[in-house]
Amino acid sequence: MGRKAVLGRGQSCRWGGTGGRDGTPQSPGSAPRPRPTPTRARRGVLALLVAAAVAVPLAGAARPQPPAPPPAHLAPPTPATLATTYAAHRANAREASRMAAEHGDHHRADVERTLATSQLLDFDGRGPGLATEVLGDLAHADRVAVLVPGSDTGLDTYGRFRVTALALHERLTREAPAGTRTAVVAWLGYETPGTVSTAVATTGRAEEAAPRLRDLVRDVRAVAGRHVHLSLLCHSYGSVVCARGAGHLAADDIALLGSPGTGADTAAGLRTGARIWAARGAGDWVGDVPHLSADLLGTTVGFGADPVSPEFGARVFAAGDGGHSDYFAPGSASLANLTRIVLGETRAVTS
Repeated sequence: MGRKAVLGRGQSCRWGGTGGRDGTPQSPGSAPRPRPTPTRARRGVLALLVAAAVAVPLAGAARPQPPAPPPAHLAPPTPATLATTYAAHRANAREASRMAAEHGDHHRADVERTLATSQLLDFDGRGPGLATEVLGDLAHADRVAVLVPGSDTGLDTYGRFRVTALALHERLTREAPAGTRTAVVAWLGYETPGTVSTAVATTGRAEEAAPRLRDLVRDVRAVAGRHVHLSLLCHSYGSVVCARGAGHLAADDIALLGSPGTGADTAAGLRTGARIWAARGAGDWVGDVPHLSADLLGTTVGFGADPVSPEFGARVFAAGDGGHSDYFAPGSASLANLTRIVLGETRAVTS
């Protein structure tokens, strides 16, 4: 990533307060204080971010995880083996649910019990947990949407991620033209960072996740066929994951939702033939986060250019007034536009 700082929504960070240009109160007639240089301001913001993340303990870090069986190890799925793949991972989820219940973690047990009735391309109940759920008939789909989640998504919070997948699947099913078959893949295929953590401000988790996302895309195309139109819908930190793998992902469309940045200065810098889309709701707090990137203590912190800025060059579409978790809310402008993108109705996408 580049070292150049890019600030969203104007040229100054919106920290609140009144007075001088740097937010320091001034008495009448006093000379303005020197404004910090961009480099000093950038480093100060990033240092504060890292220090706060280290100082605030993660609630989930101290929580003991329930026991779970090792995941089923299977050959990559094909149309002929898809039913067997689903069955093997369902059986694993059932066993994980039983073990979690015996451990006393009834919430985890309930989540895994639900997944044990689902179409699973992958499942691992150990630790925070991983799962890849399919909604629809993947083997016969013409258009497939893969959802890539952001921070604080694991089996314990899987319900809210699943709600987004269900909302998109319902709308696609309702609005797809006659003869067009669709499927949605909810991919919790990596250990997401915590919202309050140092990991959420760096690309480390994304770099680990990108090869797994490439494998998932490969498997989807192996099952659905090379002709399938595949869209990646990447939320929050998930947009960093999609960006890290973009150059090697066989995707037709990549949508960045509530993105903190991608690590690239421009959409062209992602080096992909996919169309790059971006959206941010008016109520999304990410809009108030400085879009910065700098080396700090030997680590690159921040993700640089704002994907909805004109300079980035993505196809920006309307997301309405929603907040950071509202991109798939039923009836929202963002869900309507995401549906059009997946269905290939790009001229109908509103901006």
